[in-house]
Amino acid sequence: MKLEISTTKSSIVSSFFSGYPEIKQLDFHIFPLKTSTSKINDPFIKQIDAISNSLHQLCPLIDSLNEPVSAIVSEFIIASSLSQVSSNLNIPLYIISTTSAKFYSTVAYLPVLLSKNPTAFENVSSNVEIPGLGSVQKSSIPRSWLDDSPSNYVLKAYLLPNARALPQVTGVFMNTFDWFEPETIVALDEGRVTSSLPLVFPVGPVRNNKLGEDNQCPWLDEQPAESVVYVNFGTREPISSQQLREIRKGLEICGYKFLWVLKEEILELFGSTVLEEMEKKGKIGKAGEYEEAIIEHPAVGLFVNQCEWDSVMNAAWSGVPMLAWPQHGDQKLNAEVVEKSGLGRWVKEWGWGEENLVNGEEIAEMVKSLMGDVDMKVKAMKVRDQARKAKEIGGSSEKRLRKFIEMLKAEEK
Repeated sequence: MKLEISTTKSSIVSSFFSGYPEIKQLDFHIFPLKTSTSKINDPFIKQIDAISNSLHQLCPLIDSLNEPVSAIVSEFIIASSLSQVSSNLNIPLYIISTTSAKFYSTVAYLPVLLSKNPTAFENVSSNVEIPGLGSVQKSSIPRSWLDDSPSNYVLKAYLLPNARALPQVTGVFMNTFDWFEPETIVALDEGRVTSSLPLVFPVGPVRNNKLGEDNQCPWLDEQPAESVVYVNFGTREPISSQQLREIRKGLEICGYKFLWVLKEEILELFGSTVLEEMEKKGKIGKAGEYEEAIIEHPAVGLFVNQCEWDSVMNAAWSGVPMLAWPQHGDQKLNAEVVEKSGLGRWVKEWGWGEENLVNGEEIAEMVKSLMGDVDMKVKAMKVRDQARKAKEIGGSSEKRLRKFIEMLKAEEK
């Protein structure tokens, strides 16, 4: 079984290994799931299950190597399965967190929270208190965590078991940096969220391997500086057709050029005639085009996004203000971080993605307001300066990475 990944990500992986031939790539066979035993239709979750069910091959694969293995590094979503493997091999396990430190802390506290109150998400009537973080607003708790949600299995079958495995993990890499989430990272460093958590290594913003000239957008080169609204909600967001039409309306009447990245089925929803009309005032891009190359372009003046964390870090690195519009999952807590840091604005009244239908006029007015907000642009540039400082020699992220390397060297002695 081969993992389903986008053409863009596949290209990045290929480019990475081409650029670093000294890194050895091993083939790992993933067994397909028996469809009769799986009731889950989410392709991402199916892939996670398939990987977890194939991890028993990792022990003989590592044993067959000619060189000793210093550490295993993997995603949080398979921490529970991998912690058993790493323990059997006596190899330290490091986990990559792909969300904000704030949301990671919330997930890490779940075992304690639910042991104290197993019905915490049955009828959420108050905020959730997390040591070191304070209150998580009840309106920011992911809807999929609620007991009456059809996707509650994500909490029970994936987040909770992996959170319980964290005490067996040696360290957690985070795509964030000390200045961006100072209170949360200090709370994690000091063990205030819960004392059993592993060390954290905020090493962000994490950058993709060099993308190359063929991944640029020539249309942006023709636009004045900070004149374009960049809209990208990724490929997994279930935005209603009604809301998409209102976004289209808002972009067409906001008075600014726009670059809107859309997945194929949405292009089909609008039809060729509508798309031609839209391209008179902006540019339609296909999903999978390189976000980093776009957001770093000097023509981009505002980034409209659901607060998917990689996108937040791209905006932080580039100093582009964000209009945060959370749709699900970790995104409200991420939006809180964005607003507190000064990187953007979160319109809380718009709610979760499908809670309210936000009309085009309101979207247009918000876009106009933020495109003309000089103070926000100054704050976003301050974020950019701090992000780049963190990655410099002696910066907070560089120090954390150096600490990890020193730990590996100490293990080898």
